[in-house]
Amino acid sequence: MMVSEKIDIEEDTILVGIGVSPGIAIGTIYLSDRGRRCVIDSSITLEEVEQEIASFQQALQLSRQQLLCVRESAPKKMLKEHLFILDAHLLILEDPMLVEGAITLIRKDLLSAHTAVRRTLDAFRAVFAEVEDAYLRDRISDVDAVADRVLRNLTGETVLLLSDIVNKAIVVAHNLSPADTMQMDRTKICGFVTDVGSRTSHTAILARSLAIPAVVGLETATSIVPSSVSAIIDGSSGTLILNPSEQMFREYLQKKQRYEYHDRELLQLSSLDASTEDGFEVALKANVESPEDTALAQARGARGIGLFRTEYLYFNRSSPPTEEEQFLAYRRIAEKIKPYSVTIRTLDVGGDKLVAGLDLSDEANPVLGMRAIRFSLQEGTLFRVQLRAILRASVFGKIRILFPMVTGLAELRACKAFLRDVQRELEQDNIAYDPQISVGVMIETPAAVLVASLLAQECDFFSIGTNDLIQYCLAVDRGNEHVAYLYEPLHPAILRALKMVCDGASSAGIPVSMCGEMAAEPLYSPVLIALGIDEFSMNAQDIPVVKKALRQLSRATSRDLLLRLLLLPTGQEIKSCLEEYLEEHCPGVLESFPLL
Repeated sequence: MMVSEKIDIEEDTILVGIGVSPGIAIGTIYLSDRGRRCVIDSSITLEEVEQEIASFQQALQLSRQQLLCVRESAPKKMLKEHLFILDAHLLILEDPMLVEGAITLIRKDLLSAHTAVRRTLDAFRAVFAEVEDAYLRDRISDVDAVADRVLRNLTGETVLLLSDIVNKAIVVAHNLSPADTMQMDRTKICGFVTDVGSRTSHTAILARSLAIPAVVGLETATSIVPSSVSAIIDGSSGTLILNPSEQMFREYLQKKQRYEYHDRELLQLSSLDASTEDGFEVALKANVESPEDTALAQARGARGIGLFRTEYLYFNRSSPPTEEEQFLAYRRIAEKIKPYSVTIRTLDVGGDKLVAGLDLSDEANPVLGMRAIRFSLQEGTLFRVQLRAILRASVFGKIRILFPMVTGLAELRACKAFLRDVQRELEQDNIAYDPQISVGVMIETPAAVLVASLLAQECDFFSIGTNDLIQYCLAVDRGNEHVAYLYEPLHPAILRALKMVCDGASSAGIPVSMCGEMAAEPLYSPVLIALGIDEFSMNAQDIPVVKKALRQLSRATSRDLLLRLLLLPTGQEIKSCLEEYLEEHCPGVLESFPLL
């Protein structure tokens, strides 16, 4: 609905966005002044240059002080888990592309500080638009938040702090920064919705950690939603209901009570093993972006970290992280997750501008270009630094190394050659490391599937990345609305690909884990255990419901089911068969706790 002014809200008006934090919130709309700044281009005279630069630097300093104040006033638990988000924002304030870039525009092009900041932000956006990885691409929201703060401080504008809201409210804003979210008082704010955002934004991550129901990506909510109207948020389905009728209110009040009951019930499983009825043990682990995420993972029952995305260490900086910086991060997560293991994936980005100092040309098709392990093998110095840091940290906990997007033995052998060289360097320097460290391959291309039996002979474990594997196998960009319907995790080709990978691993006697989104969906659990996959890694929020499903399943009957599924000709028929099976063996699992 493209409406630019407030409208009269009829009963049960429904807006749909992206659910990023599950739960039901019932309250009254508070329309926050968090709209995007409208910056009109303006020029200055030569005599005004130094004063304009001074104003810009003062705005940067004030922004820094505000973020430090938020960090100091945040709850202790929040600091332990999410301090790195504010640190990232502080680093953006020092990024030469922002600071020096804006000053250059002021000095050379005679632009006002406002205009210089906006144009610098546009340059940032152009860089991030080229990033193929969704998580990294969504980090532009952090740059947006910092730039908005600087622009507000340039004008001397003051805004009502969310922490100052006196009545329980559902906040509606164009965007909210992580700092805004950290300041939310849960006794006063029961949920929020924004025009922009994604599931992997830091604001969304914080909302899940704080258990604040949230919906983002509503596009025009701030334009059409009036303040003070009653509303309901369903953070699982991504629904905002305005002016709910009595019937709708009662329905969602019951749904809220059921949700909270099931969440408490599921959390009681956190100390229990994820074993099937017939004794097949599955290790449920968490996918994380930072060492600080381990607290939430452990609270939700994670038995280790199945995927540590190291990309965040390289983000929001003018140069790659040093060996010492990486070592401290890897050591911290290994120590935090003891006695369980952490699987550290080496740098998984494309050949773009994210890492400073690299002269790599733009690519017409980055999805099929210089990315992941191809990038690391080309940038040998960068790769060695990361491997040294991982190996040094390996004596402080159980660490596994995972190489992403390997397509054949030549790449795997090249990776292992780098690893052996680094091990020899450490030995010569008398630096300790775990000589038995496990090395794994991420299976996410059709090529890796077809040579799985060969790869399995020369690595210690497989980790299946279903997100890319499905996309590559089916030649479908799920972000393209015209073909997204073809993205089918249960397509017969995908089932056969998974079976080929597991058969190859079994013949070599190595374990198989899964870290893609299929691992987090209970509907797929019978297929995965039937294949022999004994480690699922997922967003920590999803662990309890998958555990509940697994504890009601039998691997023996799941194997019988898989034989039937492999004979079905379409993904829809396979899905229907699985849904019937889950309803029979795990009644209510699919409906009782909706997944993101």
